[in-house]
Amino acid sequence: MAFDSLTHKLNEVVRDIQGKGHLSEKNMEEMLRKVRLALLEADVNYKVVKTFLDDVKSEALGQKVLESVEPGQMLVKIVHDRLVELLGGDQEEFALKPDQTRIMIVGLQGTGKTTSLAKLANYLKTKLNKSVLLVAADTQRPAAIEQLQTLGSTIGVDVFAKDPSIGAVSVVNEALTYIQTHPYDCVLVDTAGRLHVDETLMEEVKTIETVLKPDHVLLTVDAMTGQDIVTVANAFNEKLHISGLVATKFDGDARGGGILSVKTLTGVPIQFVGVGEKIDDFEAFYPQRMADRILGFGDIVSLVEKAQETMDQKKAEESAMRMLDGTFTMDDMLFQMESVTKMGPLTSLIRMIPGMNQLSEMVDDAKASDAMKKTKAIIQSMTPSERANPSKLRSTHKRRIAAGSGTSVNDVSKAINSYEKMKKMMNMVGRMSKGDIRKLMGE
Repeated sequence: MAFDSLTHKLNEVVRDIQGKGHLSEKNMEEMLRKVRLALLEADVNYKVVKTFLDDVKSEALGQKVLESVEPGQMLVKIVHDRLVELLGGDQEEFALKPDQTRIMIVGLQGTGKTTSLAKLANYLKTKLNKSVLLVAADTQRPAAIEQLQTLGSTIGVDVFAKDPSIGAVSVVNEALTYIQTHPYDCVLVDTAGRLHVDETLMEEVKTIETVLKPDHVLLTVDAMTGQDIVTVANAFNEKLHISGLVATKFDGDARGGGILSVKTLTGVPIQFVGVGEKIDDFEAFYPQRMADRILGFGDIVSLVEKAQETMDQKKAEESAMRMLDGTFTMDDMLFQMESVTKMGPLTSLIRMIPGMNQLSEMVDDAKASDAMKKTKAIIQSMTPSERANPSKLRSTHKRRIAAGSGTSVNDVSKAINSYEKMKKMMNMVGRMSKGDIRKLMGE
């Protein structure tokens, strides 16, 4: 994540201050000094840092934090609330019109503009159930149209394209004529990327904006470029009516200071973030949730949403009840692993669990993925009856399973042992809380 280094440092500050039974003005100043250094090292704008800390200190003294019963907790809450404001506060969700929403995307070359447009189209189609048309109005870059057509085909979205020689503005005009007889919920227009903010191309996108009359103009920015994000956002915002940012490469190991500074310095909110290379590695940006993650509070809401999106709800409930009833099989174990794999890298999932953020540094996604693949291959090499009763497997069965899965007999034994331990643990949990869990599941 773009705030990994900052998160690590702020987590240390939070743990230290929460552990203090008494808070003095001296150790509060020390805490704020550490926060200041962490923010500056993350490349947050100096003026933004100063205002942020002044606000925290003023509110802390105004609420008489030093004299409160839990001063450390109150101070951390103030820091959290100010961080939410810094990231955008209670910004409105990405609004869509009931009839048709027009969106154009702009940005410098190399910021992932065209890919982000396709990711947004996929997000609107799969998560919001909208019909989408992509308009290929990047007539400058060779193969830009072909790239958009390929992406559109991948996600099952229509692409409107014309001979690039007619020019971007003409392409948009023809697209507007086309949608009069071919209605779509959302029309997304790609535009030419710029190597820098040059006047000729900026005039072109200004004309496209005038012709299209978009409901949203989104600017792609590279989360790894630090405070250059602010410079680029200001430059584009002077020429166009930028309504929001799409921060790409948000999963990279960047300092993230530009992301923390941009709303305050430009007034432009972050709307979406690209969190990986896959077409569905794309999320709406929520300041509250991001502040929670940065301070190590987790993000249970996003974790639950991700689970609901990737899991077969009926199968998940049936599997959960078998786990609690003591009839959990290796088929259920396979289902659980496949569900977790669909949800994304383990490190990103761990960060969403409150208090577990620091453990993400100890997880090797590649090794964990290899171990899961090996276990899945072992289970898939078993017969249905063997999956239901793995404890009855003989050495001859294990040798056959090992050969079929490309593993060793020792690997097969380890997988069965892991299953037996999981089953034993779930039996214990089931005996203690089956009634409560059944209520939660509506039974």
